[in-house]
Amino acid sequence: MGRTLCLFVYTPMNRTVAIVGRPNVGKSRLFNRLARKRISIVHDQPGVTRDVISAEIADGLYTLLDTGGIGYKGKDTPAAMTAASEEQVNFAIATASLILFIIDGLSGLTALDEKIAAMLRRSGKKVRLVINKADFDDEKIQLEDAYRLGLGEPLRVSAEHGRGEADLRDAIIAVLGKSEDLDRGRDAAQALGVCFIGRPNVGKSSLSNRLLQSDRLIVSEVPGTTRDSVELPFEFKGRDGKLYPFRLIDTAGIKAATKLASPVEYFSRLRSIEAIKNTDVVFLVLDAMDGVTHQDKAIAGEAIKEHKPIVIVVNKWDLVKEAFKQQGGFHPYKDERDYRSKYEHALFERLYFTPGAPVIFVSAMSGYEVDRMLNAAVRLNRVLDTKLPTAKLNQELTFLTERTPPPAVGGRRFRAYYATQTGNRPFRIKIFCNREEKLTEQYRRYLEAGLVDKFGLNGCPIYFDLVGKEKHEPGTAYSGKAARAEAPTPKWRASESADPDLPHETIED
Repeated sequence: MGRTLCLFVYTPMNRTVAIVGRPNVGKSRLFNRLARKRISIVHDQPGVTRDVISAEIADGLYTLLDTGGIGYKGKDTPAAMTAASEEQVNFAIATASLILFIIDGLSGLTALDEKIAAMLRRSGKKVRLVINKADFDDEKIQLEDAYRLGLGEPLRVSAEHGRGEADLRDAIIAVLGKSEDLDRGRDAAQALGVCFIGRPNVGKSSLSNRLLQSDRLIVSEVPGTTRDSVELPFEFKGRDGKLYPFRLIDTAGIKAATKLASPVEYFSRLRSIEAIKNTDVVFLVLDAMDGVTHQDKAIAGEAIKEHKPIVIVVNKWDLVKEAFKQQGGFHPYKDERDYRSKYEHALFERLYFTPGAPVIFVSAMSGYEVDRMLNAAVRLNRVLDTKLPTAKLNQELTFLTERTPPPAVGGRRFRAYYATQTGNRPFRIKIFCNREEKLTEQYRRYLEAGLVDKFGLNGCPIYFDLVGKEKHEPGTAYSGKAARAEAPTPKWRASESADPDLPHETIED
């Protein structure tokens, strides 16, 4: 069967505003103020922002970009990474329709400010000069220095307290003009959100760049290069020739809470977890040479907590190929197929809570099989809208519980009377049962895996909403008036002589 060529198109917006300036003048705080939510990490430490962070500003329908500080040379930041960060600033400047040049109104103008102003004048772009930290009377703001930059009348704002925010928003719209493209806002909302999560340095940013077909994100061998969650729009060309909108979110590597060395890493972790909540399909990135680590398992658990569908992406497959080309091969594996098979077997032994998740072996370096990731995401997104027939759902639950009866807990077993689907994204199934607490975690996973396999829900989580008997009313079938009214007479189950609440010794093992 022939492969379908897929096209990924990164689409820079023609209504784009970039925030630039030297380090620690309040760019990220102003970005969050205009976006009306905390997206960029704000910290007194210079150089926290490295990649270009973007947000859609709904009240004006434009894209706002936050950039790293120009000219930062921190001790903990390698020179190559500093250069890469400034390349991202150049990208933002080249993309932008309007540049907001931020200077610090309290510390005064610096030689670096003048250097940046000269660069912006040469760019030929429209620039608005913004004096931040204008929290006090105007006499404390050195306006005469600002006029020397030759960028026109400065706007005075306080990103921290909101002073001048309305004037700044009006100034942006005055340059861009009012947007009549109402469909753009709807398209952004309907775009399929995909999110890369994983340990630091497993290749998340490299995979993002491969999809975008550009060096849009900073890639470095130094773990922790990405600190913010970076959201990027692009389009996927389907088999019908149409372009479908996507939102690609590249996150910082998620470290264990006990291993966070600084507030920046702490907020980085929060942003990554928040990105999981705001996405549709999660790409869990693993290292092909390392196998599944305890940290990988914990990170996958974060996605499971949010009931998100997962595609498992095993990156750096080019290294496996190279290992087999070496003299003597890759002991003790026979060939790539053998390694792949044993890797996948070990993977699901560790990640047993992701039943049926698609596993794709890729190489961000060579582009090997990268297109399959989005194909898998599109399939999962379609599966999420599946409606499970109630009769078949109950028949399958009967089969599963009869094939492997639930274990006894406190002398009694879990027993399901009736089930019905109550929602999608995630799949929510309400089960009327004898006692909620009798369903063990291990048996819950067994039921979930069985339903996933039966209905082809591979990679999609299932959430069970259990409705049990009220303990203080032995004669009441279900807890709550609503539950009693909702639960129909179970016609799918054969008549049973055994009462579900009889002692353990009366129930067949």
